Amino acid sequence: MHIAVCIKYIPDPEAAFSMFSIDEQAKKVIPASGLKHVVSPFDEQAIEAALRVREQHAGTRITVITLGNELSRNALKHGLAMGADDGVLLADAAFEDGDAYTTAITLAAALKKLGAIDLVLTGRQAADGDTGVVGAGIGELLNLPVLTFAKSIAVDGKAVRVERVLDDGGEIVEADLPAVVTVSNEIGAPRAASLRETMRAARKPVVVWNASDLGLEANAVGAAGSRAVRECVFAPSKSVQCEIIEASSPEAQGAQLAQRLREARVL
Repeated sequence: MHIAVCIKYIPDPEAAFSMFSIDEQAKKVIPASGLKHVVSPFDEQAIEAALRVREQHAGTRITVITLGNELSRNALKHGLAMGADDGVLLADAAFEDGDAYTTAITLAAALKKLGAIDLVLTGRQAADGDTGVVGAGIGELLNLPVLTFAKSIAVDGKAVRVERVLDDGGEIVEADLPAVVTVSNEIGAPRAASLRETMRAARKPVVVWNASDLGLEANAVGAAGSRAVRECVFAPSKSVQCEIIEASSPEAQGAQLAQRLREARVL
């Protein structure tokens, strides 16, 4: 069996807001220079899900794929250190500033080029953009069934069975392979990379593909092919007003506070 896991390298979502600035002219959020980048946490859990499936099916091959620049190679190194077998870096200036649509197109083309894939795993959403539609987009483009928000995954013969997370509980659904599954955080914490796998990761193969390698035209990917239109990006203004109520006693202060709250239509 061959599992492909699509992952994304993003600015640390735990970083303070002060580490980012907004370029309103370019309509972009700019991370501070030197800001730590990490594999999107949901995607890291997708790698964990793939490793759990492999534990039940010996001989399973796991390929991690990421779309980005050379910095994103670190995401592949992390996935390989966790235990994946090989990596694919999709790097091309034409891929830059794409939206969820062009990201799905690029990843789908890479999956086609990889050949026979039995299972495609992604995180339920990326922890930076939070759109949560790329996994479903890949399934649509490849004409594969899509199972979302998985908290557990089991492969039985030619089918995959998933326990899904719902707002009011859960459900178990099944689909024929090949299929796309998006993994939710309820699957549990990902394993730490072992020293043995970290040392082996340096020797595991990583290939780099550009738009031409994938048979994609430059005007169909990245910013040129995007369908989303960003009208504006801005930091909301904050204003704080403070009024100190002075009175001869706590009771009088309470009465004045209640009166002010009524005037403000809070009470």
